[in-house]
Amino acid sequence: MLKNDLILRNPLRLMGPENRTLVPEGGFGAVVARAGVGKTALIVQVAFNTLLQQQNVLHVSLNDPVGKVNLWYQEVLTGLAHQYHVRQIRELWESIQMHRFIMTFKVEGFSVPKLEERVADLTEQEIFNPHMVIIDGLPFDGEMRAPLEGLKAFSEKHRLHLWFTITTHSDETLGPDGLPVQLEDVSDLFDAVIQLQPEGKTTHIRCLKGCLNDTADTQCLDPTTMLIQAS
Repeated sequence: MLKNDLILRNPLRLMGPENRTLVPEGGFGAVVARAGVGKTALIVQVAFNTLLQQQNVLHVSLNDPVGKVNLWYQEVLTGLAHQYHVRQIRELWESIQMHRFIMTFKVEGFSVPKLEERVADLTEQEIFNPHMVIIDGLPFDGEMRAPLEGLKAFSEKHRLHLWFTITTHSDETLGPDGLPVQLEDVSDLFDAVIQLQPEGKTTHIRCLKGCLNDTADTQCLDPTTMLIQAS
């Protein structure tokens, strides 16, 4: 009952019936923003909406160690518990953390074959079988078509919902299709693109592609908790 209540209250649902509908099985989603704006905080909230539905999330971090990523999850959960007056936070955490697995790579050591190999190690030993994969920190500053097509095949093969965080730069303008230049040559591979746009002390959540309605444009991140709130 508590999990269902949190799912129903999750502002991500305003982007569609469930956040997973933004990215179909085998599909790609992205959270884009310049450094330090809140990409990881938002992607962790996307993950929680899946974890609360008892679906497995593999969080692949190319920047931060396991402990720091785990701290993000604990801080977001603490914030959600405070926001919605949840008292059974320890019980809630214990019931969902089994559905999350954190995997780290060095950026220069990351490749699709290596990811497939490590995921195969987990699934073949029945340790962890992901439904959603988050790739947090993959640089999109070079030729990305080939590696993304490899990840697309991987996502389709395992029927995954695959999300990326993508760092943009403040002096960049959007491309002709309204998407960041980092996605200019690969936009066809993405089903949903969510942008975090700072304006003064407010960080707006803007849907650039794939949302079922425009309600994401009325949401922002709380500057203190980094949780989604109505603007």
